[in-house]
Amino acid sequence: MEMVNLKINNVPCKAPAGATILEAAHEIGITIPTLCYLKEIQRVNGACRVCVVEVKGAKNLLPACVYPVSEGMEVFTNTPKVQAARKTNLELILSTHNQDCMSCVRSGDCELLRLCKQYGVDKSNSFEGVLPERQDDYSAPHLLKDNSKCIICRRCISTCAENQGVGVINVVERGFNTHIACAFEGKLVDSTCIGCGQCINVCPTGALVERDDTDKVWAALGDPTRHVIVQTAPSVRAALGEEFGLPIGTNVQGKMVAALRRLGFDGVFDTDFAADMTIMEEATEFLHRMKEGGPLPLITSCSPGWVRYCETFHPDFIPNLSSCKSPQQMFGALSKTYYAQKMGLDPRDIYCVSVMPCTAKKLEIGRDDQCAAGEGIPDVDVSITTRELARMIHRSGLRFNDLPDEDFDPAMGEASGAGHIFGATGGVMEAALRTAVETLTGQEVQPVEFEAVRGTDAIKEATYQVEDLTLRICVVSGTANAGKVLDMVRKGEKQYDFIEVMACPGGCVNGGGQPIQPAPVRNFTDIKALRAKALYDQDERSAIRKSHENLLVKKVYVEFLGQPGSKKAHEILHTHYQKREKLY
Repeated sequence: MEMVNLKINNVPCKAPAGATILEAAHEIGITIPTLCYLKEIQRVNGACRVCVVEVKGAKNLLPACVYPVSEGMEVFTNTPKVQAARKTNLELILSTHNQDCMSCVRSGDCELLRLCKQYGVDKSNSFEGVLPERQDDYSAPHLLKDNSKCIICRRCISTCAENQGVGVINVVERGFNTHIACAFEGKLVDSTCIGCGQCINVCPTGALVERDDTDKVWAALGDPTRHVIVQTAPSVRAALGEEFGLPIGTNVQGKMVAALRRLGFDGVFDTDFAADMTIMEEATEFLHRMKEGGPLPLITSCSPGWVRYCETFHPDFIPNLSSCKSPQQMFGALSKTYYAQKMGLDPRDIYCVSVMPCTAKKLEIGRDDQCAAGEGIPDVDVSITTRELARMIHRSGLRFNDLPDEDFDPAMGEASGAGHIFGATGGVMEAALRTAVETLTGQEVQPVEFEAVRGTDAIKEATYQVEDLTLRICVVSGTANAGKVLDMVRKGEKQYDFIEVMACPGGCVNGGGQPIQPAPVRNFTDIKALRAKALYDQDERSAIRKSHENLLVKKVYVEFLGQPGSKKAHEILHTHYQKREKLY
């Protein structure tokens, strides 16, 4: 790798040719502020100008996030001129910004507010001006858009278009009236938004937030006629601790369970159990299609954002989708059928709450065919994000880090290591392979790790020879990447038997409902890998690492469903899909 020599604040250093000043400064312990730049977004424009620096010999201040280093360059990041420019730019941004910070959900982790404090900017010394009239959008069940807090950084636009391949929002109008909106000022609820929430994760302010459904949960907990249960997705335990100051990738399963129990839930369960159920049904479906014939490749259906993307942008692949409900919905369906029967409860009295890393789950609970216990009885009553659960814990006054570690309730809380890794890209595929290969060969799979499908690469491929069958598999995360894979399959350039797709880059660990990390962390830390490691470590520690060896799963089939793929299993655990019109 070619290296160049330069000085930053008179400190000699080296940086790879082509690196930006921002990246070079980071390597010697200097954080240059940004509001628009994110490394994961390719479309970088340097629009906010908060990252400006002085470069010896240059007439003007230069944006560090896009300006490349060169041999002999001398950079100054904190001169009076630089600090004055950054402060002025922040004041200009603040002059058209809704400053009602006390009631903003992002007041504790707003990147704009943090920089304003850092540079001494407040309401008293910011520019005065007329606030532009901007239309908010509260139409969608998963997302709220408050344009009065938008700083036009364009992160959301780039993420939606580039990483997700959807492009549902863009800059409209010019000058003082510039704002972010759907085409023709349409509503999000009517758009092709897939609900992934990646725009929320990259927003530096509170302009984009998930719809907060915690009041529904509090109301249910306060209703003595309700039997309120909660399920938590695999990746929630790997990220929740960040909301309480713990390092990224800390597994807080025990404290999370303790907190949920103290919030008042009647049952605290693990969605990972339903992940194991998903593998039993999905592996059976895959083997049936391989042996008896059926649309191949089989494509996973665990990610509702991906399912919605497929229904909208690639409807010709709908027959390839697994008919399995997602683990969230499988859990809800079993809670109001199997669990209700075991506990002697009326399904109408059970209120099922899910804690998910995903905003698309808020859309999923309202899909058709998600009422296994009967019409009017939803499988899942409300879905909240990891962030919403953290807010509930804070509001309750629980000292999260001081809580003891407790176990899930056993009725629907036992899971295998295969269920735990569902939250990472490749986890669903690996879990399915552990069961499918063992079923095909009749022999114990050792080792159980399928390393080829691990890691945070956007697209991963592998081929496995099992008996007389050749299994060609693909793992992809980020719906833009999924679109690329489907295009190759459609053209005959690639042949696969089984494809795992997760809507969010890196999988559920990077879901749109996970704790938000600021740009300096996102730009230089592999958050996805750290959170995923927590799940793989839990898998490695598990006594049972294959879904089909989960004793609770076996019990549910013996006592209730019969066998994987049975008529009853299909009625309760499977669903269907529909083509969605592209509106805008």
